[in-house]
Amino acid sequence: MFDKLFEAKQKAEEIKKRLETISVTGEVENGAVVVTCNGNRKVLDVKINSSVFNVRDREEVEELITVAINRALEQADKIMAAEMQAIMPNIPGLGALGF
Repeated sequence: MFDKLFEAKQKAEEIKKRLETISVTGEVENGAVVVTCNGNRKVLDVKINSSVFNVRDREEVEELITVAINRALEQADKIMAAEMQAIMPNIPGLGALGF
């Protein structure tokens, strides 16, 4: 059993490294705000189209940023889940551990 746990830990570390190299984006209102993060849910970049400031107040801009960040993080979660699911069939007996 410990061999399986060790193998799972190694695979998880490999996935974490791979996820660092994957970028996903969350976008609102046709690119008004675009947030980029990596597969490990680290926000890498936030771009705000300057036209947003011309027609929106502060609270609306903050809401757009929040929505864009959440969309990017949702994409990162999906990629992370797919990566973890891909290794689980290769490690018998660990499916019930919640990976």
